[in-house]
Amino acid sequence: MHVVIFLMILPVLMITSFPMQQSDRYESLRKRMVSMQIADRGIRNPLVLDAMRKVPRHLFVPPEYRDEAYNDYPLPIGYGQTISQPFIVAYMTEFLKPARSMKALEIGTGSGYQAAVLAEIVEKVYTIEIVKELAMESARRLRDLGYDNVICKHGDGYQGWPEHGPFDLVIVTAAAESIPQPLIDQLADNGRLVIPVGKPSAVQELILIEKRNGKINRRRLTFVRFVPFIRTET
Repeated sequence: MHVVIFLMILPVLMITSFPMQQSDRYESLRKRMVSMQIADRGIRNPLVLDAMRKVPRHLFVPPEYRDEAYNDYPLPIGYGQTISQPFIVAYMTEFLKPARSMKALEIGTGSGYQAAVLAEIVEKVYTIEIVKELAMESARRLRDLGYDNVICKHGDGYQGWPEHGPFDLVIVTAAAESIPQPLIDQLADNGRLVIPVGKPSAVQELILIEKRNGKINRRRLTFVRFVPFIRTET
């Protein structure tokens, strides 16, 4: 049974009291991350760059890793999962070509960082996480940070979230051995899907799927290494 975690708008006093609203001592590190790790390596979409400058990445990692949050590598977030390298987050987001009026589906919420980056750009983000503890933690985190345009669900992301489709954008942040057909089916016309494909123990290919007039175009983007796409036992 899936558990849907709806994020509600917080009272103004709660939001303004959150540490993010105080002086952000990580701001300079965040700007340097975007400049040196992302913009200097070819990411050009101003919406993506602005989102990466805004989202406090250090609040999406365990406290013991906060001083490493803006470094150029992934970090563990518990339960055998990781938060992706900042460049990879920006790279995948740029290839989605997000815009303000769009609706996105994310498979693999993790700590909620990718969902937050998308939420800075698009109208609404639906995100699914199979690890219940992460799903609950991320829902709370996104709520506390004021991301009221993100809706979280604990469950198996293979089937997508058809009742909220079709989606303009679909992003998968775990490696699947093949692309789930339900995710392709839930793409809107002119929609874009980015997913790592390959075996968990090997280097995977990052694949871009575009749907145009009902036809599917597939493009290889680069090589990556992601945690495996976990399914519910059947």
